Amino acid sequence: MADLFHLNYDYPDSIGRVRAFYGHIGMMIRAYTYLLSLGKEGVCKVGEYAVLNANYLRHKLKKYYDIPYGKACMHEFVISARKQKEKGVSALDIAKKLLDYGFHAPTIYFPLIVEEAMMIEPTETESRETLDALANAMIQIATDIEQHPGIVHDSPQTTPIGRPDEVKAAREPKLRWEIGSRVG
Repeated sequence: MADLFHLNYDYPDSIGRVRAFYGHIGMMIRAYTYLLSLGKEGVCKVGEYAVLNANYLRHKLKKYYDIPYGKACMHEFVISARKQKEKGVSALDIAKKLLDYGFHAPTIYFPLIVEEAMMIEPTETESRETLDALANAMIQIATDIEQHPGIVHDSPQTTPIGRPDEVKAAREPKLRWEIGSRVG
């Protein structure tokens, strides 16, 4: 049975067994491997792409959302949903609506000094098509808020779980799957 694999921890340069109690060692190994695979020039290049992607999105969204720090940004930028809040739609509602478009919601309510903050941090590997799709989704959401804010406020609508009670989930977490239990 030469096709079977087995783990051998006896190599002198091995990192040894990787287990859960070692913390985030797996993530650190992935990051280190990514850096090694890029090399010095590659790291500089992906940094430039991250800055370019963030500024590209910031420029496309500035007509639709308040941008408290209007100058060029580094790899991330913050928008404020202050204008949208006046229509009854919060940053949380916008983040939930992005799920309907297939996008992972950005960090919301951080930094704390920006009202209705949404921190957008596109990665260096995003294509222009993906950046445009995210910008178009954000623009459509801003347009929907102007015309029909309830559509955004009641989102997400296309996910298996709608809008759970987040306060209850934080106070009464269900950390174990129970046979017969259902989500929702």
